[in-house]
Amino acid sequence: MTLELDEREFERLVVDELDALPDEMVEGLDNVVFVTENRPEDGSLDLLGIYEGVALTERGQYGFGELPDRIVLFREPLLAICENIEELKDQIHVTLVHEIAHYYGIDDEHLHELGWD
Repeated sequence: MTLELDEREFERLVVDELDALPDEMVEGLDNVVFVTENRPEDGSLDLLGIYEGVALTERGQYGFGELPDRIVLFREPLLAICENIEELKDQIHVTLVHEIAHYYGIDDEHLHELGWD
């Protein structure tokens, strides 16, 4: 049975989990927006989240009017792998950490070494 949660309830959980992250993880975020969407553009359920932008380790200075980087969490794929709200909260937390790590320039291989995959 798939867990069901409407878009507003899901977004509220994402905000709660974002607020619960350690200050040292989020204080360095600059010009980043967090977004929730139902599914990735290809319609699959394989992708839980994505970082869209240029990693901190690869960028120069942002100019005036620069569009923000985006961290997107996908509601339907996350709901599909969770059986209850606690599992969903845990998976949202892991996905947020994973995508924020990409912002800081940490790749999937290093995340795997750190146990965050």
